[in-house]
Parts: sequence; structure tokens; C-alpha cells
Amino acid sequence: MTLRHLILPAALGLGLAVGLGGCTDPYDPGQRAVGGGLLGAAGGAAIGGLAGGGTGAAIGALGGGALGAVGGAATTPQRPAPTYYSAPPPTYRGY
Repeated sequence: MTLRHLILPAALGLGLAVGLGGCTDPYDPGQRAVGGGLLGAAGGAAIGGLAGGGTGAAIGALGGGALGAVGGAATTPQRPAPTYYSAPPPTYRGY
């Protein structure tokens, strides 16, 4: 497998991830749980793979995904209050 066969799928995946990353609502606990679960699973798989090989990666992905999902949902911030704008003050129209 050449480097060209690896770069194209990686670039497409990165482009999709960056492009769709702006389509999220940071105040939705469900979306934060999914994002936290994916990040936790990736981190857990990496650490588990380094520590214990193939089965360690699977266990790390499960544990990291579960903790990441719970952490993402639990840390959802409250939606800010809407801002209302009033009419500008009347101006003085002298002679």
C-alpha cells in the first residue's frame, strides 16, 4: 500500500469531520454525549492498545466511550438567555 492510498481517505475523512463539526448544538446534551463518547472511545482504545494489545484496546474503547458519553452529557452548559434590543432613544431635532 502506497502513501497515496492512505492520504486520500485520511484527507476526505478529516474534511468531513471539520465540515460537519460546525453543524452541532453545544447546548444539546445528546450531541455532547455522542461527541464525548467518540472522543472517550478513541482515547481509551489508544491507551488500551498501548497497554494491553488488541483486547486492551477493545476494553479501553468501551470504558472510555462510556465515561466520555456520561461526561459529555453531564457537562452540558445551560443555553444563554435571549437578548432583547429596545428602540434607540429619540434624538433632539432642534432649530
